[in-house]
Amino acid sequence: MKRIFSFLLLAIISINTFAQGWPANYSGVMLQGFYWDSYEQSNWNTLTAQADELSQFFDLIWVTNSGKTSDWHYNKRNTMGYDPCFWLDHNSCWGTESELRNMISTFKSKGTGIIEDVVINHKNGFGNWVNFPNEEVIGTAISKTYTLTWDNTNYTQICSNDEANTNATSGVKGKIKGNADTGDNFDGYRDLDHTNATTQANVNTYLDFLFNELGYAGFRYDMVKGFSASYVGQYNKQANPTFSVGEYWDGNKSKVVSWINGTKKDNIIQSAAFDFPMKYNINDAFNNGKWSSLYNDCLSNDNNYSRYSVSFVDNHDTGRYNDNGKAPVYGYVEAANAYILAMPGTPCVWMYHWLKHKAAIKKLILARKAAGITNQSNIINSQAQTNGFILQVQGSNGNVLLLLGSTTGADTNGYKLAVEGEGFKYYVSNSVDISTLNTITDQQYTFTMPAFCTVNSGERCAFFEVPASWNATNIYCWNWDKTTNYTTGTWPGKQCTLVGTNNGNKVYKWTMAAADTHSSSGTKSGIIFNAGNNKPQTGDMPFFNGGYYTLEGVQSTSFVPTGINKPKIASTLSNSATYNLSGQRVGKNYRGIVISNGKKRILPDLP
Repeated sequence: MKRIFSFLLLAIISINTFAQGWPANYSGVMLQGFYWDSYEQSNWNTLTAQADELSQFFDLIWVTNSGKTSDWHYNKRNTMGYDPCFWLDHNSCWGTESELRNMISTFKSKGTGIIEDVVINHKNGFGNWVNFPNEEVIGTAISKTYTLTWDNTNYTQICSNDEANTNATSGVKGKIKGNADTGDNFDGYRDLDHTNATTQANVNTYLDFLFNELGYAGFRYDMVKGFSASYVGQYNKQANPTFSVGEYWDGNKSKVVSWINGTKKDNIIQSAAFDFPMKYNINDAFNNGKWSSLYNDCLSNDNNYSRYSVSFVDNHDTGRYNDNGKAPVYGYVEAANAYILAMPGTPCVWMYHWLKHKAAIKKLILARKAAGITNQSNIINSQAQTNGFILQVQGSNGNVLLLLGSTTGADTNGYKLAVEGEGFKYYVSNSVDISTLNTITDQQYTFTMPAFCTVNSGERCAFFEVPASWNATNIYCWNWDKTTNYTTGTWPGKQCTLVGTNNGNKVYKWTMAAADTHSSSGTKSGIIFNAGNNKPQTGDMPFFNGGYYTLEGVQSTSFVPTGINKPKIASTLSNSATYNLSGQRVGKNYRGIVISNGKKRILPDLP
């Protein structure tokens, strides 16, 4: 199914004489090949074993930082790689360097490039705060010697305003001689001084090693707010990658555009950026029903910058409910992916979504590519309604028409339905050949509510599957809306009751007693599960009565009302197809909120 043309185009683009930040009219789709703590799912051998499948749908795969960390060196402790120590030693918790090379070459032979997570804003010491390892490696793919040297005496390659220079426990307080940081401080590891010539030489050596020795196709730069955009431009001008994307985490489009322009060398943009403004628009629309937010400025809907937009629904950071309030999309997940796969820009699908919604995402990718949507396609029309959104995008082979939410009055003449699911219908022009969609036989991800999770008539309750990492003895619930707190009114809330186990994890139930209700001055509604004072807790999650929750959110309902009719109690189950709110077809024994005949209802039916 992989197109020979796409592979040849990649090869042609890669030999350009200078970097352009991201290819023009690029039709590729990227996969983020990991999520937080996905050590088993994202190691090099596991990904390599999936190369035949993944290469049929993804042109690029972004993987974790492959360098060895000091934790792995000393303790064999897994970390996600954002505590970088070694730049030339790539024997890490994700696999050996030999396994890494094999993964890169295997995917490359199938036309898929691997993008490295490059963390050069900061660096971890090798045994203490500031001692960076000097490294020297003789290349095997290219016969040359790669050398890195660090000033571990005067610390001139560490920013003078790094916290190690003021913290007495660092052992180097007042001794760091580098220049001031050119960006935001990162409080955790040593901020590198990119004004230092030796630091610059080291980065150039590192990127050369990644690109020409290991065979990476390009770079994803971590935390680029931490140093001047000009250095990304300088490094890419030297390394000449075809693909470069920066993590400039900001919802303000003008700031992201300013960073992109800041990478220019010889007046040529040297890097794309993740479309964080679009991410926040997506959250507003798909989580809160503010469909007009999809009008808001972002990179993908700007003809001047869609080429440099890498769009996404969620990633390893935003997808964690308990990570400083960074809310993922918890409803209409497939519909949100349909949106980025219809829009200009280069869509980046998150591995967690891929694993749970593989059938729908495969079909959406094939439909996008069949229509010929690229990162510079034109938006023909976009129209927000009270309960939905209509989008039309022009491709090289035909157009895409995407209906989101509960749209009405959309003109589908000249189109045929390619993919549909909860909250979306993805059409393509009648002339577009979508026969390849018929080859997708994957079963859609389904969630089955454990039988021991029962809801009594008139009961206000919820269930929580506790992650093993919490190692918690007691679980509490905090539930509130704008007028009432339903869980005692005193943190940590009402203690929950253990009702069973699922997936090897304990499942607790919270139920409300009349005495638990107290007045609330909250500005919204929600539910939080926690292990007690100063112990792990979830983020704010939408409340659904009888809902089954994990750290990822509501599993049995996974939806916030965004235009579909409110739940209603029904007496009998319709013979028509019935879906839960993740878009998965369910049977009569399903427990939770479902959609049947276009309306929301609760199963099992309450007396």
